[in-house]
Amino acid sequence: MKKFSLTHYAASLAMHLFVGSLFAQVSKPSAAGKLEALLYHVDRMYVDSVDDASLVDKAIISMLGELDPHSVYIPKEDLEEVNEPLKGNFEGIGIQFNIIKDTIYVVDAISGGPSERLGIRAGDRIVGIEGENVAGVGIKNRDVMDKLRGRKGTKVEVSIKRRGEREPLEFAIIRDKIPINSLEASYMASPSIGYIKISRFSATTTKEFREALDQLRDQGMVDLVLDLQGNGGGYLRSAIEMADELLSDRKLIVYTEGRNSPRDNTYATQEGRFEKGRLVVMVDEGSASASEIVSGAVQDWDRGLIIGRRSFGKGLVQRPVMLPDGSAVRLTVSRYYTPAGRCIQKPYDEGLEAYRRERVERLKRGELTELDSIHTTDTVRYYTMNKRIVHGGGGIMPDLFIPIDTTLSSDYFGKLVRKGTLNTFALSFVDTERERLAAEFQNVEAFDQGFHADEELMSRLAEAGQRDGIEPDMEAMERSSPLIELRLKALIARDLWDTSAYWKVINSNNPVDRSFHKALEVLSDDTYERMGIAKY
Repeated sequence: MKKFSLTHYAASLAMHLFVGSLFAQVSKPSAAGKLEALLYHVDRMYVDSVDDASLVDKAIISMLGELDPHSVYIPKEDLEEVNEPLKGNFEGIGIQFNIIKDTIYVVDAISGGPSERLGIRAGDRIVGIEGENVAGVGIKNRDVMDKLRGRKGTKVEVSIKRRGEREPLEFAIIRDKIPINSLEASYMASPSIGYIKISRFSATTTKEFREALDQLRDQGMVDLVLDLQGNGGGYLRSAIEMADELLSDRKLIVYTEGRNSPRDNTYATQEGRFEKGRLVVMVDEGSASASEIVSGAVQDWDRGLIIGRRSFGKGLVQRPVMLPDGSAVRLTVSRYYTPAGRCIQKPYDEGLEAYRRERVERLKRGELTELDSIHTTDTVRYYTMNKRIVHGGGGIMPDLFIPIDTTLSSDYFGKLVRKGTLNTFALSFVDTERERLAAEFQNVEAFDQGFHADEELMSRLAEAGQRDGIEPDMEAMERSSPLIELRLKALIARDLWDTSAYWKVINSNNPVDRSFHKALEVLSDDTYERMGIAKY
């Protein structure tokens, strides 16, 4: 413990400056001084020694907790890791890995990264790093990242065991910048319909999205399905740039406004890559923030159809504020509004826990299975370009509601997913059967049509579950077998090809959520005309 003394008064001063900046325009001058005075008296009078840094951190966290659910404190040591997915890259050797039976398995060598350039491939097992044995020693994910990540240009020696090779293969890998892709899948769903799935809005999303549009257009794409299901958001700028690719010049995309932030309108500016052609945007209860900016703009301008379930409802904009010790706060500074004037933010006046439980409550209320169960808090009517009525106050309401089928779910299936059994079993299966599967199935389409998880394979999966502490449940296994088989098949496809293969299998066979099939249907019939959607 570090004694809280006058030598550490700088921490108190930093706290004073931070609090002062927050309260300068909303409180009496004594508000910040009250906190500073308390810290001073703790220093002079408190009975025990105090960890001053921890005390200040807890004070900041408590204060932010009184503001809104999305103003958060990020300690200095966590800042890089938290920002990494949004930066769009990190520095390392460029592999995706999993630890199976105490061994580091390469799930994928990231395209264009140093490992792929040296010939490291899926199924390879890393048994040594810098001459140190890392197999069978209880290594953890954090240990692997600490050993393999490092500054660009530095070298790491890796020993790899490859099936069919009698001796380990030695690689000297020069670390480099590794892309973190936000685009999970891009493929032609039919001869004229393209499909793009975006998992987050990062610094590289715009580039990835534009490249995917160009590639799909070269393959004959006329219409597009944009999948934002489960996309929790990210950079506001990336959402604006994506919407700009879909909307014609000078159309309002979004505006933000806050107490200390005057209204700021953002318009489509340049000629977009997909301003013409029919568009479907898929959303669900996990689609938030930047996803809602894009889907809200598309809906308000009648540029396309929104299909799925009511989105999350995050309409607050955060700005990073750096603190003197290198930590940061993501502080809510404004709300965003769709072109029609809707604020999508759902209520948070009942506290943080109620806010976090809201998605679970939707399932309990039947909202995910019955359209009539959906109740938004905002009763004001807003109108799209073609005078269709839309609502705000708690997420983007889809134009076409698609329920989820909860009858196939079970606790047994949930445990297979949460404990990683399905994932590790698929990796092990592909590791032993890769050559046979590659010879039998020339592409993903052939695999999707021809591969079936037979009774023997499902029995082996159940045994793997038992080894992971998941007790067999025959009734649950039978009820969830379509889900289990689909997830297993998709994971095998991913390990044989890539993440696009995973989503091809999921989309073509999903028994729980028919959003994708509905998207293809409305792009092939007269739904656009019947719903009064603008033609482009």
